[in-house]
Amino acid sequence: MSFEYEGTVTTSASPKDVWHLWSDVGSWHCWDPSVQQVCMEGHFAEGAAGTMTLVGGLEAPFVLEIVEPNSRFLDRVTMGDLVIHIDHEVKATDTGSEVTVRTHLSGPGAADVGPIVTGDTPKALEALVRMAEQKS
Repeated sequence: MSFEYEGTVTTSASPKDVWHLWSDVGSWHCWDPSVQQVCMEGHFAEGAAGTMTLVGGLEAPFVLEIVEPNSRFLDRVTMGDLVIHIDHEVKATDTGSEVTVRTHLSGPGAADVGPIVTGDTPKALEALVRMAEQKS
């Protein structure tokens, strides 16, 4: 079973301003309403691992699989047999940036859990770009 979701927003903020927020895992709870806290061992780089505590207290381990500074990162969140890949990408535009998040769930119950996992993504993207624009 699998589930896919993609959301894109545009912003006047630069890719660097968006990246600053993405690479600061301690601030994820400020723009992502589903995140309560994030702890990560080491620097924001490929192979770095940590734990996300979601609202409601559920803890989920994650690993950064791809990190391309000021451009893209892909993380893998594991919840039992359910695997969630979240691909974050920011591209420069003439007026700022385009920010895209692609989420892919695979494993038992992915089709049922997917809409719950991605339900706050539009809110998270809007909050992220608002915060990034304040840094611009």
